[in-house]
Amino acid sequence: MTPRENHHLKDTSVTADARREAAVDLALVRLDLPAKVALLAGADMWSLPANEEIGLGRLVMSDGPAGVRGEHWTADDPSVALPSPTALAATWDVDLVRRAGRLLAQEARRKGAHVVLAPTVNLHRSPRGGRHFECYAEDPLLTGGIGAALVSGVQDGGVGTTPKHFVANDSETDRYTVDVRVDERTLRELYLAPFEAIVRKARPWGLMAAYNGVNGPTMSEHEELNNAVLREEWGFDGVLVSDWTGARDTVRAALGGLDVAMPGPATVYGEHLVRAVREGLVPEAAVDDLARRVLRLAARVGLLAGAPAAVPAEDLPAAIDGEALVRELAARSFVLLRNEGEVLPLGPVPASVALIGAAAADARIGGGGSAQVFPTRVVTPLDGLRAALGPDTALVHEIGADPRTVLPPAAVPCTAELLGADGSVLGTAALADGSVRWLGALPGGVAFGDLRRVRMTGALTATTGGRHRVAVRGVGRFALEADGEVLFDGRLLPEGEDPAAAFLNPPERRFDLDLAEGRETVVTLTHTLPEAGDLAGFGMVSFTLGHAAPTASPDELIERAVAAARAAEVAVVVVGTTEEVESEGVDRAGLRLPGRQDELVARVAAANPRTVVVVNAGAPVLMPWRESVAAVLLAWFPGQQAGEALADVLLGTVEPGGRLPTTWPAEEADSPVWEVEPTDGRLDYSEGLFIGYRAWQRRATTEPAYWFGTGRGYTRWSYEGLEARLTDGSGSSSGFSSGSGSGSDDALAEVVVRVRNTGGRPGRETVQLYLATDGSDRTRPDRQLAGFAVVEAAPGAVATARITLPRRAAETWDTTTRSWRLNPGTHTLEVGPDAAHRPLTMALVIPHP
Repeated sequence: MTPRENHHLKDTSVTADARREAAVDLALVRLDLPAKVALLAGADMWSLPANEEIGLGRLVMSDGPAGVRGEHWTADDPSVALPSPTALAATWDVDLVRRAGRLLAQEARRKGAHVVLAPTVNLHRSPRGGRHFECYAEDPLLTGGIGAALVSGVQDGGVGTTPKHFVANDSETDRYTVDVRVDERTLRELYLAPFEAIVRKARPWGLMAAYNGVNGPTMSEHEELNNAVLREEWGFDGVLVSDWTGARDTVRAALGGLDVAMPGPATVYGEHLVRAVREGLVPEAAVDDLARRVLRLAARVGLLAGAPAAVPAEDLPAAIDGEALVRELAARSFVLLRNEGEVLPLGPVPASVALIGAAAADARIGGGGSAQVFPTRVVTPLDGLRAALGPDTALVHEIGADPRTVLPPAAVPCTAELLGADGSVLGTAALADGSVRWLGALPGGVAFGDLRRVRMTGALTATTGGRHRVAVRGVGRFALEADGEVLFDGRLLPEGEDPAAAFLNPPERRFDLDLAEGRETVVTLTHTLPEAGDLAGFGMVSFTLGHAAPTASPDELIERAVAAARAAEVAVVVVGTTEEVESEGVDRAGLRLPGRQDELVARVAAANPRTVVVVNAGAPVLMPWRESVAAVLLAWFPGQQAGEALADVLLGTVEPGGRLPTTWPAEEADSPVWEVEPTDGRLDYSEGLFIGYRAWQRRATTEPAYWFGTGRGYTRWSYEGLEARLTDGSGSSSGFSSGSGSGSDDALAEVVVRVRNTGGRPGRETVQLYLATDGSDRTRPDRQLAGFAVVEAAPGAVATARITLPRRAAETWDTTTRSWRLNPGTHTLEVGPDAAHRPLTMALVIPHP
């Protein structure tokens, strides 16, 4: 782009910004106090209200960390299901993640949504965090870089984002009420850092406040962090929206900078805020500021008359093949942790493969909670491998060990009737299986206020005779019948007070049903909704009719798997966590794989030396067998094309490109941070700056199972050269020969790294730059990630990584001056493939200011 063209684009952008602001100001002056306040609360579960008098359209928000759900959470309105956010971070590839963001924007436009409630940029403080899979990394620089890329990609597509949960919502236990106690320096250098990077780099149009408090005030009311830091210091000009039901006090929320209270229509704003203004408790100027930001968001997404959208229709990105990109993302996220004897890739194609594990046939493509969507389709590992291997390979599947603790939904089509208080049928819905999950809207436009009961009916045909198990899973009153016989009529009560947890991870009640082979049984499950103000008041209906046919005993399942493995050329074992283990609303009790999966892997590995273990989990799990198997491949929650991506990597069509975004411990007791449960309502971040690899590198004797940044490809690399140049021309760089990069206000140095592909096939390498201190200040971590780049090279070729060393990497937060302080003196640049292996080093002298 020529300087003249660049100048023209800037002029055009400035003109459009000015026109948007003028339209916002014009709309605002036409509104009286009640009309301004009406902008600040949801009209329903997912939208902000329209105002025809000022040409304001209805603004729709949607959950979307790993797929855009839209307003209707039903199988009738499926979504492209992307790999989990931790998987995206494992790519370490900001360009690829930006493409993922553009896909989310494309999906949002298709579903009529204007804002995607993503990304989640809290940190992996503890491996027990229940929402670990939905966050990116244990490191703030990696989290901020990946998060900024996703935000930029979504907003490239003209759709807003809300990086969340601002701030310190790093675990799920008592998240509504917990007060996180964290010192100012740690808050700045770790937990605020990803948000700051995203705000400064990507300029998000929104942000979501967390439920929790930080050092006292809840985040929906935190005037210092929301107003002084977020807006005044960082320059954030977007909308701050509450997490759902997170706004609690009218005056404190308004003065604390909360622009939007969700969901509606009943919130702490509305008539309560109008009254507070008229009583002098909230200045009307404060309401003007909140309303102005809501109007600015509407203008940016093209919903305000007279205001040009931030991205005109003609400038939207080209259409994306969603399934192809999801397949690419998954393969690029897979982390190869072990590959003894180079068993992978499987070449030549083996004559026989034993594919073992429940998740091989019933893939877990995503974590539980607001990240869940109904996928457009799912390719399981069994489907993907069967298609890729072809008819010349004998592929046998055995369950081996089923880790699930709840019954899966009945795998038969069902019909749901929506009933009113008088028993009349208000509407019907076809269900793909025995699960109902409606959030925010009901099928056929039925109003929640009119709905009293839902009656589900399905026909179970016993392909195997014997004792079948059926289950009711949900919260509220249920009646279960089989061919007219009442099996259950009673209530199931939630555990805890979190409505999301009750919706997503409810209790279960099981019953036996003896069926002869071939017999068809009509099963009816009727759910009476809780009274308004309970889950029904939250705008959700969720329950499941579970079913499991008779199976062999657990011992026999393992024996079958071992026999299959012994007879096969290669054994591929898919192990993983379950929905009950990794989900929003609940933290993990431990890190062991559920059920008898560890035993299964050990037995299979003993039977077949060419055993490949695929780990289907979004967070660290213990792997006591890791040194006994030929290969370990971490597949995360890989999205809907899981099986195709897995086949691509196992057979070598694609190289596994992932590197760990968090350190994996060998034992639970080794985890630097274990406690996630509050004491007396408080959760103390007493570890300070030392989480993840920052803590591990201080340990003299204990090593993790796998370090931050670890991962292998199908080729080998040598690190051959390191050069650096301070961007302001001062100081010195030992071993300096040349430099590159224009630098910026945020750049301290430009670093050039040369790596060579010494293997026999093309490959990709993730080059990681760490900045180490001289060790004199023990309050600082010994080293921390300061930059990264992904490079490619043909066999024998050299690739050059150019990395900007940010000034912030050499700064600490001074609690006395309450500002950033540059640390002068001798630092060390360290470059390598992971946090533990840094073969290239170089002194970097930072001069005194």
